[in-house]
Amino acid sequence: MTVNQTCPFPTKDADRNAIWDMLVPRDITAFVLADWSLVENDFAANGFYGIDAHTSANPDDWTLAFPDLSAYRDTWLSQARASQNTDYAERLFDAVFAATKLEHIEINGDRALARKHFNGNIKKADGSEDRLLWKTHYYCQKGADGKWRITGFIGYLPNND
Repeated sequence: MTVNQTCPFPTKDADRNAIWDMLVPRDITAFVLADWSLVENDFAANGFYGIDAHTSANPDDWTLAFPDLSAYRDTWLSQARASQNTDYAERLFDAVFAATKLEHIEINGDRALARKHFNGNIKKADGSEDRLLWKTHYYCQKGADGKWRITGFIGYLPNND
């Protein structure tokens, strides 16, 4: 990690630090490397699902894009591999990390709602840019082993930051 962004939560807040580590540096690292094995244990495979909001504020436009973890994994890997085949003018990790903010995690018992915001650009070698501008709300649960896992999410929510 080379970008100067640190966890915004106090070090004594172990739960929020664990969730932030899972959803920011580990997720970005795994995506840039297209290495699902780095994050596969961050998901609760049983009952996992993901909703794509298509950057629409209208829930009637949202779709159950990922009915299970394998559907999400396959799409995630496809997107990660596509990014590896793109010629960027800057380090992909640094650009994604700079565009990512996770400053609000609500915890109630063994459940958490983490609100991750994306707002930035990734410069490509050809002079164009990939725009990151959406929000994802992650639903997490703390297991009996003390580890937080993602049980689902609503992604590609509109971001008006």
